[in-house]
Amino acid sequence: MADPTVGEERRDHKDVDAGAAFVLQSKGEWWHAGFHLTTAIVGPTILTLPYAFRGLGWELGIFCLTTMGIVTFYSYLLMSKVLAHCENAGRRHIRFRELAADVLGSGWMFYFVVFIQTGINCGIGIGAILLAGQCLEILYSSISPHGSLKLHDFIAMVTVVMIVLSQLPTFHSLRYINLCSLFLSLGYTALMVGACIHAGMSANAPAKDYSLEPKKSSRAFSAFTSISIIASIFGNGILPEIQATLAPPASGKMLKGLCMCYGVIGLTFYSAAVSGYWAFGNKSSSNIFNSLLPDNGTSLAPTWVLAIAVIFVLLQLFAIGLVYSQVAYEIMEKKSGDVKQGMFSKRNLVPRIILRSIYTILCGFVAAMLPFFGDINGVVGAIGFIPLDFVLPMLLYNMTYKPPKSSFTYLVNTTIMVVFTGAGIMGAFSSIRKLVLDARQFKLFGNEVVD
Repeated sequence: MADPTVGEERRDHKDVDAGAAFVLQSKGEWWHAGFHLTTAIVGPTILTLPYAFRGLGWELGIFCLTTMGIVTFYSYLLMSKVLAHCENAGRRHIRFRELAADVLGSGWMFYFVVFIQTGINCGIGIGAILLAGQCLEILYSSISPHGSLKLHDFIAMVTVVMIVLSQLPTFHSLRYINLCSLFLSLGYTALMVGACIHAGMSANAPAKDYSLEPKKSSRAFSAFTSISIIASIFGNGILPEIQATLAPPASGKMLKGLCMCYGVIGLTFYSAAVSGYWAFGNKSSSNIFNSLLPDNGTSLAPTWVLAIAVIFVLLQLFAIGLVYSQVAYEIMEKKSGDVKQGMFSKRNLVPRIILRSIYTILCGFVAAMLPFFGDINGVVGAIGFIPLDFVLPMLLYNMTYKPPKSSFTYLVNTTIMVVFTGAGIMGAFSSIRKLVLDARQFKLFGNEVVD
C-alpha cells in the first residue's frame, strides 16, 4: 500500500501548503540564488581545508579539491536540469524529498532523503553555533585572558541571537543577508591568507613538515577522513529548496547562480588551503585560527587582522545557520501552519516562534555538549553530503533522461556514483573512528574544541 505521507508530498504544486507558501516563496532572481548557493557552500568550513590537506599531502590534496569542485558543479547542474524537466512536465518540485520520491518512484527514498537532509541541517546548525561560540571565545580571550566565561557561555549567547534571526519567515527574505555573507567570506579569506603568509615568513614560524602519518593504516584513515571533510565543504544538500526560491521558470537561472558561486569558490578555497597548509603543514588545526593563535607563545599574525577576520566569520555563521535551517523550518511550517491565514497571523506566528526557538535551542545545547567541530564535518560529509551531492543527482539524471548505457554521459554518471559511494563508505568509517578516538579527550560541556 502506498504511503499517504509520500502521496501528500507529491501532489501537484497547485495544492500549496504553508511550508511552500511561506518558507519557500518563489520570488527570486538568479543572483539571489547565487547569494544563497554561496552562503550554503562558501563558509568558515574553508578554515578546515589546511587540516584536510594534512591527511592528503600537496598532490593528493590539490587533486581532491579540484575533483570535488568539478564533480559538484556537474552534479548540481544535473540536478537543476532534472528539476527543470519535471517542471516542464507539470510536476514542479520545491523539495529534495519530493523530487527523489517522484523520479525514483519509491516511498523509502522519501524517508531516506528526509533522514539525510535532517542530519545535514542539524549537523551544520550545530557546527555553526559551535564555531560562532568559539569565535566569541577567541575575541574574549584576547581582551580578557583570565576571564571567567567559558565556551558554553558564548554558545548560549550565539543561540539567543540565532533564535531572534530564525523568525525571518521566508528563505527569500535572506537574500540580502546572504549577499553580505558573500562579501564576508571574501573578506575573511583574504585576511586569513595574508595572516598565514605572514606567519609562514615570520621568525617564529613553525617548522614546515608536510609528511604524512608513518603507519599505512593510519594514513589511509586520515586520507578518507580528509576526503569526507572536503566533500562536506563543497556540499549543498538543499539545492532544490534554493531553486524553489526562484520565480518560475527557473530554467537557466540556476546555471548563472552556480557560476557566481563557483567563481567565489575558486577565489577562496584554493587560497585558503594552499596558504594555510604551506604555513603549518601537518600541524594545521581544524580551525586555522587556532594555529595562528597558539596556546603557547605569541600570535603568529597581527592581532588586529585576526580580530577582524574572526568578526567576519562570526557574522557569516549566522547567515549559514539560517540557510541550513530553512528545510527544518519548512517542515515545521507545513505541519503547523495554516495556508488559508496570513503569514503573520496569530495562528501562524505563535507556532513559528515556538517551534523555531525550540529547534535552535536544541542545536545550541548539542553544540555546547559535544565540541567536535572538525570531526562533525567529516561525519556529515561522509553520510550526508556524499549521498545527496555525489550520488543521487547522477542517479536522478539517469532515471529522468535515460541516456543509453553505452553513452559517455551514462558512463561518467555511473563512475561518479560508484567511486563516491565507495569513498563515502570508507569516509564514514574513518570519520566515525576518529570521532570515537577523540571522544576520549572531551568532557561534556568542555571548554576546548577537539581537533
